[in-house]
Amino acid sequence: MINQELAKILYEIGSYLQANEIAFKPYAYKKASYVLEQLEEDVEGIYKRGGVKELEKISGVGKNIAEKIEEYLKTGKIKYYQDIKKKFPLNLGEILKVEGLGVKKAKVLFEKLKIKNLKDLEQKAKAGKIRSLEGFGIKTEENILKGIAFLKKSKGRFLLAEILPKVKEVVGNFKQLKEVQKIAIAGSVRRRKETIGDIDILVVSKNPKKIMDFFVSQPGIVKIWGNGLKKSSVKMKAGFDIDIRVVPEKSYGAALQYFSGSKEHNIALRKIALEKGLKLNEYGVFRNNKYIAGKTEESVYKMLGLQWIYPEIREDRGEIQAGLKGDLPKLVELRDIKGDLHCHSSWNGGQHSIKAMVDMAIVLGYAYLGISDHTKFLRIENGLDEKQLTEQRKEIDKLNSKFNSQNSKFKILQGCEANILNNGSVDIKDSALEKLDYVIAGVHSSLKMPKEEMTNRIIIAMKNPHIDIIAHPTGRLLGKRAAYNLDIEKILRVAKETNTILEINSFPQRLDLNDINIKRAIEIGVKLIINSDAHQTNQMKSMEFGVYQARRGWAEKKNILNTFSLSKLLNHFKQN
Repeated sequence: MINQELAKILYEIGSYLQANEIAFKPYAYKKASYVLEQLEEDVEGIYKRGGVKELEKISGVGKNIAEKIEEYLKTGKIKYYQDIKKKFPLNLGEILKVEGLGVKKAKVLFEKLKIKNLKDLEQKAKAGKIRSLEGFGIKTEENILKGIAFLKKSKGRFLLAEILPKVKEVVGNFKQLKEVQKIAIAGSVRRRKETIGDIDILVVSKNPKKIMDFFVSQPGIVKIWGNGLKKSSVKMKAGFDIDIRVVPEKSYGAALQYFSGSKEHNIALRKIALEKGLKLNEYGVFRNNKYIAGKTEESVYKMLGLQWIYPEIREDRGEIQAGLKGDLPKLVELRDIKGDLHCHSSWNGGQHSIKAMVDMAIVLGYAYLGISDHTKFLRIENGLDEKQLTEQRKEIDKLNSKFNSQNSKFKILQGCEANILNNGSVDIKDSALEKLDYVIAGVHSSLKMPKEEMTNRIIIAMKNPHIDIIAHPTGRLLGKRAAYNLDIEKILRVAKETNTILEINSFPQRLDLNDINIKRAIEIGVKLIINSDAHQTNQMKSMEFGVYQARRGWAEKKNILNTFSLSKLLNHFKQN
């Protein structure tokens, strides 16, 4: 959590410096922010091990930034950050959350209209004051209002990838207590929803006071909403709430089912219970007020005549009907994944070399790894041209030769992430694409195109025989940017016709496709692939979140291309 807090502060310092048109420093702070955000080890542990000198060993952290980290660890604040905010009283953290607004535009809005925060921005936009500013216009003003509405809708929700490690940490702390007989994560975290409102934890214990006293003494709590023997609630410094409930062992399964939800799923279950003359609640299943089941979830579902249902699909979208028939899918698991085909290397500005990415793939137990660097249209990402792709192939061939000489079956594949231009063509010649092992293509520009134009743009790309996979098909960024205006049903049907694979992008802010579209793709018969879209080795571990998303969309192993063996995968690309 400290890493994330420091990353946020350093990023904002960089933004304030950028707004003040100070050279070089903004980049240094933003680079350090990015590194801290991805850092696996707690920065506090690094500091305790060797002070400022040890902090300076972190990539991108020099003496100046290391001293500011030390100040934060010692005092909980950074004076330089507070001073810079006083000199420039603009809440950049809020303003920059609005899609399309960068530091330069935020500065103009402050200087011309005294806009300091999101509230000011909305008021001025609604009053039509922004459209007249140079470089803005009516369309920008409309987009600002849409962006604010989107942020309001997303307010108070956190990415699953942000929340899950913190929940696991809390549960891990509890497991040290001998008084804890059983403990489980419930709620939307257990269902692996892409964004989370709050956290629910269940505990079985004969000493609830000990459990609750331990809970409310956890580090990072800023407010205790309630502290009882059955339930306690707290607010964490990061902004989310945690509720913990102590339940009797005989009710554990019923409580876990009830508090896992979803609400719609539970309503449907209670209806089935009533039809059978039963009563279902968090305490158990009852017939004529006599307890008959509830110690395990399985016993609850069995009493209602259902198979046990995976938590990820408990949304009342057909899982109950399938459970009554004994026809539930066997959902894909992380261990089924044999490789990752959407990884970026230092060739296009990624943090790590191809060799480093491969080393991580081997650690993760993969049989193959696909390098899919951006192509030339994305200059900001150092996109590769045709000549550079040829040079990259030489490096990949050299690495593969080493694996062959070591009798290793591991294989590096060369792809690319080509850019789908406005007319549906891509920014790399077909003659270069046909030399690659596979081709990913994605939209990275003109994101606000009208629905019909955007749909046709992607369809034209799918009809290109050299394009195998469409990356992050709807373009959304959770909590930041809505999906493209797209006829997704049409996209899915053309994907089936053209045998184009659609990506489930595991990057925590994307998780694109969403669960509903994944389920529909499977119904139509579209092949899917789960990729990390990693730009550094640590991000490759985000594959688990793509798997959760796939499970929420009812995906089985057979639906996901990168559960295939290398030979079967390559054969699929040849047939495509």
